Amino acid sequence: MTAKKTPLPTKEQLAAFIREAGADVGKREIARAFSITGDDRQILKDMLRELASEGKVRKSAKRAFADPEVLPTVTVIEIHAADGEGELLARPVTQADWDIAKTAGAEAPAIRVAKSDRIKPAVGVGDRLLARLEPQGRNRYLAKPIRRISHGAARILGIVEAAGDAFVLRATDRKAAGEFSILPADLGPAKAGDLVTAELLPRRGNRYGAKQVRVVERLGSRTDAKAFSLIALHANEIPYVFPEPALRQAEAAKPVTALGNRVDLRKVPLVTIDGEDARDFDDAVFAEPDPDPENPGGWHLLVAIADVAWYVRPGDALDRAAKERGNSVYFPDRVVPMLPEQLSNDLCSLRPDGDRPCMVAEMWIDAEGRKTRHRFFRALMRSAARLTYTQVQRAQDGQTDDATDPLMDAVILPLYGAYAALDRARQARGTLDLDIPEKKIQVDETGKVTGVQVRERFDSHKLIEEFMILANVAAAEALESVRQPVVYRVHDEPSLEKLEALRTTLQTVGIRLAKGQVMQPKHFMRILEQADRLPAREMVHQMVLRTQAQAQYDFANIGHFGLALRRYAHFTSPIRRYADLLVHRALISGFGLGEGGLPPDALATADEVAAHISMTERRAAKAEREVVDRYAALYLADRVGARFAGRIGGVARFGLFVTLAETGADGLIPISTLPNDFYRHDEARNRLVGSRDGRVFALGDTVTVRLLEADPVTGSLVLALSDSDDDDDAPLPPRDPQRFRTGPKRTPKPQRTPGAPGRAKVSKGNAKRRR
Repeated sequence: MTAKKTPLPTKEQLAAFIREAGADVGKREIARAFSITGDDRQILKDMLRELASEGKVRKSAKRAFADPEVLPTVTVIEIHAADGEGELLARPVTQADWDIAKTAGAEAPAIRVAKSDRIKPAVGVGDRLLARLEPQGRNRYLAKPIRRISHGAARILGIVEAAGDAFVLRATDRKAAGEFSILPADLGPAKAGDLVTAELLPRRGNRYGAKQVRVVERLGSRTDAKAFSLIALHANEIPYVFPEPALRQAEAAKPVTALGNRVDLRKVPLVTIDGEDARDFDDAVFAEPDPDPENPGGWHLLVAIADVAWYVRPGDALDRAAKERGNSVYFPDRVVPMLPEQLSNDLCSLRPDGDRPCMVAEMWIDAEGRKTRHRFFRALMRSAARLTYTQVQRAQDGQTDDATDPLMDAVILPLYGAYAALDRARQARGTLDLDIPEKKIQVDETGKVTGVQVRERFDSHKLIEEFMILANVAAAEALESVRQPVVYRVHDEPSLEKLEALRTTLQTVGIRLAKGQVMQPKHFMRILEQADRLPAREMVHQMVLRTQAQAQYDFANIGHFGLALRRYAHFTSPIRRYADLLVHRALISGFGLGEGGLPPDALATADEVAAHISMTERRAAKAEREVVDRYAALYLADRVGARFAGRIGGVARFGLFVTLAETGADGLIPISTLPNDFYRHDEARNRLVGSRDGRVFALGDTVTVRLLEADPVTGSLVLALSDSDDDDDAPLPPRDPQRFRTGPKRTPKPQRTPGAPGRAKVSKGNAKRRR
């Protein structure tokens, strides 16, 4: 007798269940609650999507669903006042959270901030916090602080400059308009040319004129070799001085000499492959043909990773410092490491001059690159060589040197053989492979920029990426198999709003994107393949990048959209990423690999840790971009007046953003410098159109520009279109055919724009850090 099929719930029943849950609910939990199985799961997915589009439920970043009138459990708030009893009151920071609050029927949610002994000094009015919200009734919450994001006092980072007998502060943030005056009594120990933090003062008497500031701290001189990175560190509140207890613990650490329960890999020719400017070496690789006759054409791989968990134990001084930093930060003139150099550059770095403890992912793949099995263990290794991407690629291309020649047959050729199989698997999976140029700044010891170029990308880079991705997948699968908590690296699918914006932009270059299509990475790759035949190829790659959601860390798995993977975790860089250290600890606990595993209460703070390390990653990427922009502006400062080839990478109502072909630096052509006309911003088609002459400046157009200003302090470039008198070979932009029409002339109205599109957020570190 056939079992009676459980009827599907209505959309109203689904919405009621989600509202009553009181927290985010995943599709799996919903399906279990309503006994939905088999093909009905797709129907459930469609119903949930409709509910979200109708605003009856809210889709969270974890691909879960929640009451649209309830704020996220963990979010950013700003303390805006204190009530009569001294309790601090806060409000949401993000527009999305404000929209939720308004949906709940109030102008602003009532958020009371709980007292916290863990944040020093105590939080106060003006502070921004990452907090966990506990509902206390309709649109009322109790916020329990997790960490302070910024202090409330309005502080400005800038350079002191002399102005006659007085002084002014020139802000390093390009968004801070104008200059700020400094009275002699407020200057403190600072002098002209110093980098300082200053506090904005209330208006004194006259409400007009320059705003006044008081110098709070002198940080250094603008002539210092590392001034640009110092600006970024302070502007983004990145800790760069280790606490004394952490330094003492690092100094006391000793190398691992006894084999103990570790596997001895010291005779296996594992090698590290990194950039020429790499300063820490946390991964080594080896491959050989699989001798198993049942796996013809298959490969046996080893990925050995520095055993940071042996030295950094949960809750100790090093762990607290590493957790606060979240990750290392890489600038052209310095590295701000997650761990003190005693560990990051020595005991944990897989250098070829000594034995090093490591955690190993041992994997087997078939001829098509599909992983058939894996295992994890602790080992002791000695690197056979410290190689660079350039060295390895040249060796593969037939140009060996003293280091690579003896390694060709036993090491390099098998690595490329295994990579070829992994690349076939990647293509079959249909991953998103963007080609985004990355600026490389060359700086000498004095801080002088010796060159700005686009970083080369070889197959040797891709080889290491594929080995690391395979090990990361194996780590996630291994932890799931033993029911250990996994801090996943998750990447959500693009939002409908971003897809619609991409669709509109692609139409301007003749690429069609079907409306309502459920996008997969392979669909984006087809777009990129079409773009490869167009002059606007680079622009399309940038637009596809901007369409993607931002990858982050989470203990709830939603998969990795860009890599087309169901599960993914970071395992391969524990020297420079705290997330990887957590994965190592979970593997140690799950497989009984000795000391240094997860503490028993690891899950109690899981969400807070994931939110924190996601924030520190974004913070580091922002700081790295700012420093690269400043160095690029410094490099070009001596070439003001010169002409450059470029491409329009952004269009706004106030001007054009142009990327220079020679250096990859970005600058702005203010609309006021364009040929004399009234320009209408065609937001839908990403262009400026002249109302009288019909001249068009569109996204992706090539232009010749003249450099007007290069400001190293803010990292900004001001450009002007190079006219035909200066450059007879510079083509004029096309005329707009719609301009020449019959009928009464209408006065064009400037179109409102939400703001200038930002530059693509690509980390400027080495290739392995972008995964």
